[in-house]
Amino acid sequence: MRSFPVLLVRHAPVQVAQGVCYGRQDVALSPGWESIVSGLSVLAKGAVCQVLYSSPAQRCWQMALRLAQSAGMELRVDHRLAELDFGRWEGIRWQDIDRALLDEWAQNPEGFAPPEGESGQDLYQRIQSFWREVRQREENVCVLSHGGPLRLLSAFAGGYKPQLLAPSMPQGFARLFMVEEKNELVSTEADFLKHYKKEEPCQV
Repeated sequence: MRSFPVLLVRHAPVQVAQGVCYGRQDVALSPGWESIVSGLSVLAKGAVCQVLYSSPAQRCWQMALRLAQSAGMELRVDHRLAELDFGRWEGIRWQDIDRALLDEWAQNPEGFAPPEGESGQDLYQRIQSFWREVRQREENVCVLSHGGPLRLLSAFAGGYKPQLLAPSMPQGFARLFMVEEKNELVSTEADFLKHYKKEEPCQV
């Protein structure tokens, strides 16, 4: 197995009020996102990324269309890269959600699912499936997705145990990994960050 770069990117900031829950809800990018794509293009070209995988959400594929063209990458939309489905919580302020349910989620992030939504285990399984294919293909890839999927992909690429409720990569930021046959395994994200730069802003 050869080593290959994986550039993980979270979409640019969106036009959503502070404190509102959104996952599958399709929301628009905030003005100025084009300059973030310009910065991403420089990173993708530097990493010699050949393929760009994108979530189907408009806040991702709108950026992906421009980025693929700018950096000369093949664009592939993959539904497994969608954000967690929050079900009936979508579009509701976090402060208006039943506190008991939020506590239950915090205690069991893998098994808990919001009403009519998706569990952490569901998210884990589809992202793990995607990652296995990336490892098998050994392509120089860029992945444009959301906080939840990227939290897991960062762990897979960095060799540490995924934490479903760990802090997310900021919107409009990127992380570059060099994936090898035997990555140096670390036990936690904190250990990982001792050896790797956490993320790079893409604004230019």
